[in-house]
Amino acid sequence: MSEKMIRIAGASGFWGDAARATPQLLKDENVDFIVYDYLAEITMSIMARARAKNPDAGYALDFVSAAMKPNLKEIARQGVRIVSNAGGVNPQACANALRGAIADLGLSLKVACILGDDMISQRDKVAAQGYKEMFSGDDFPDVEKVASINAYLGAFPIARALKEGADIVVTGRCVDSAVTLGACIDVFGWGRDDLDQLAMGSLAGHILECGPQATGGNFTDWELSNNLENIGYPIAAIKTDGSFVCSKPEGTGGLISVGTIAEQMVYEIGDPQAYILPDVVCDFSNVTLTEIGENLVEVTGATGLPAPDTYKVCSTYADQFRGGTTMTFYGFDADKKANKLAAAIFTASRRTLKMFGLEDYSETSVELIGAESQYGANAAVANCRELSMKIAVKHADPAGIGILLKECVGLGLATPPGLSGFAGARPKPSPVVRLFSFLLPKGNMPIQIELDGAYIDCPDALGAPLNRALIERPQAPSAPLDSNTVNVSLIKLALARSGDKGNKANVGIIARKPEYLPYIYAALNEQAVAERFAHFLPEGATQQSLSYVERYLMPGTNAINFLIHDVLGGGGMASIRNDAQGKGFGQLMLDASIPVSKAIAAEVNA
Repeated sequence: MSEKMIRIAGASGFWGDAARATPQLLKDENVDFIVYDYLAEITMSIMARARAKNPDAGYALDFVSAAMKPNLKEIARQGVRIVSNAGGVNPQACANALRGAIADLGLSLKVACILGDDMISQRDKVAAQGYKEMFSGDDFPDVEKVASINAYLGAFPIARALKEGADIVVTGRCVDSAVTLGACIDVFGWGRDDLDQLAMGSLAGHILECGPQATGGNFTDWELSNNLENIGYPIAAIKTDGSFVCSKPEGTGGLISVGTIAEQMVYEIGDPQAYILPDVVCDFSNVTLTEIGENLVEVTGATGLPAPDTYKVCSTYADQFRGGTTMTFYGFDADKKANKLAAAIFTASRRTLKMFGLEDYSETSVELIGAESQYGANAAVANCRELSMKIAVKHADPAGIGILLKECVGLGLATPPGLSGFAGARPKPSPVVRLFSFLLPKGNMPIQIELDGAYIDCPDALGAPLNRALIERPQAPSAPLDSNTVNVSLIKLALARSGDKGNKANVGIIARKPEYLPYIYAALNEQAVAERFAHFLPEGATQQSLSYVERYLMPGTNAINFLIHDVLGGGGMASIRNDAQGKGFGQLMLDASIPVSKAIAAEVNA
């Protein structure tokens, strides 16, 4: 008897991902589940505002209209089951819309929705509990400004809904990987004590949750990833023990390799030995990746610790306003001209603010894209001849934003020569949406499954506190003994992927060969990383590098993960940075010079 295996495909990595994924994955008739991830913190706040205007809104409308409705007949014919967090802040409305579409087509698919993550109706009670922001220690925000409060639920409610016969499961806020893990729990019967299997199922979900980022999108060696307009979406063939093989549909573009999967594995994680999820604490440090065929990579080695005793809860709230615009310059000394204009805009705007009795801007930002402003002290451009200037501010009053935007236009004829730009409507002030995260003890969430009008209670286990001091850390690579070294660019030695965690960013570095890792580890300590990102960090951070940069070794994949604190200017919609999510930080790191042996230098420069 062959070993049981399921094939789960990831069709969405964010709200707005390509609608072509679902028919592509159905075409070959070789998947058992298709899972969809739509949610991020900013997405939740957008959905919350939509629900406030219309009680039937607040979910990913295109999940129903674009992903499901055109494909429901084929989904039903093949018996493919669907799990999605498209429910956002209104999973019941999403489920009801799906049921309407199914009825219109004369199908009999059963839809379940998971309820209980949404705590907005309890915001006064939550505010009164005195919860502190889990990273900054700040007090809970003004309750009137709070737009959403959602706990990150786990996979067991999803598994229960599938067990009860649901063909389609819609959730609100759950951890991104739960849509995959829930399917695994249902099929394989994993229990809460099957920690290594839960960790592997979570890793499979982590690989699938960003769609084509696992199949050659956002890949360091991007030139190897062809036919991006028809890029394949990822499929994980998962066995009972949790090990899995990553692939993509035949005939599609992109690439599945050890490199693409390794980059996705390190994406947006913190401590790789304590990747905390509601159902398990994962250790990815000894994961191994093996290329077993063309566009086939086997993944093994994740292990698990008991589930934590808390849920992470994220609240979004409005705090001040932000606004800005971009303008382009070309010609001699474009960077000097742009800085001259930016200074004039700020001076004129502040004069007008004072005239109207308004306070100064709480934060300003000027970034010259093309003059390597993103590189800070490592910028190498001289005599910049063309660039795009992004200028932005924060202010407590939207009128303050409007003043700056008006001055950006009003000084257009007073600027140094070379100002240009694509004309369009003038930008408008927008609210700054901040994130407030806190830990909620388990046992307080009334989790339910709604299926065909019946409600099934789905209480969660209480979990156990995590003691990080008991985690056994891998031994650091021995320091290279070479005294006669040659500097080479890190990109010749490693791959990189970066992303955001609130106001933190992570940068994962994967050595191209095991013998390169000791040199990379020796060169990239916490101080070196803090210095590379000093222009994004608070003043004085480089003198306190250990407070701002954490370094973690992942020997299974010859990788290092860096977690950098307070580096995104607030992160997400709270930031006025050009890259508010640190997506390009890996590229900045790959520009570092690493001393290596002459033999390695000759090898990588050949």
